[in-house]
Amino acid sequence: MALLKMSLSVLFILFSAFFYVNSQKTVAELHEDNWHKILEDEWMVEFYAPWCPACKGLQAIWKEFASMGNDLGIKVGQVDVTISPGLSGRFMVTALPTIFHVFNGEFRQYKGTRDKASFVSFIKEKKWKTVDPIPSWKSPSSFQMSLISSFFKLSQVLRGIHTHLMEEFGLPTWGSYLIFAVATIVLGALLGLVLVCIIDLVYPPKSIPVHKVQPESKEKSADKLSDDELADEDIKDDLLDDAEQLEQESDSESGDKSRHSSPTVKKRKARKAD
Repeated sequence: MALLKMSLSVLFILFSAFFYVNSQKTVAELHEDNWHKILEDEWMVEFYAPWCPACKGLQAIWKEFASMGNDLGIKVGQVDVTISPGLSGRFMVTALPTIFHVFNGEFRQYKGTRDKASFVSFIKEKKWKTVDPIPSWKSPSSFQMSLISSFFKLSQVLRGIHTHLMEEFGLPTWGSYLIFAVATIVLGALLGLVLVCIIDLVYPPKSIPVHKVQPESKEKSADKLSDDELADEDIKDDLLDDAEQLEQESDSESGDKSRHSSPTVKKRKARKAD
């Protein structure tokens, strides 16, 4: 009899542990590698951080809501932004906790009350249809948001390097920043050089043959010389015209003077003889 009671107790403990583990697994842990699962079916996803007080208060409610996922026909997940910073950039998460509703690749941000009844009515009554979906250019699955996600990942890596330099090597904050500044300048110069080489390969500069350059230069010099000579001839013609005009004026003045200065000759009449 005692053996039977002990067996029943063990079975009860095992079943309790089994249901507890299953209830814990009702919330899918999403990260950089498996987040694409939410692009299919209907999901409710929470973005949280372990240090966030509001996120801690929501955890029990979120697990209760997730336990009703099978009855509601949805899947419930959560993302730890400290582990997956790229996803916080991809979804442009600026406050915690942030909740998204996803249906066949369409993303809508949930902004209602954070309690189980509100979550259930949001799904059961399809209130999510009254919420405008995120525009396609801001969709987490778009190329530009993937690029932003990469920048968030890079910032997390740089922050880890910064912390490692200060903790392991005892560098001051300004010393770590100086290293990053020098590395940025060097990388920028290298990228600029690579970009210039790529442009030269794609759009090579056009080379002009030497035998075509020399005649053109000679023609240009000849044109310049002819222009100078023409200018000199024009100046000479102007000078000659001025000289001729002066001579004509002097001749006319001399002719007028001679006419005025010459005495008039009068003939005397013959006198009759007495």
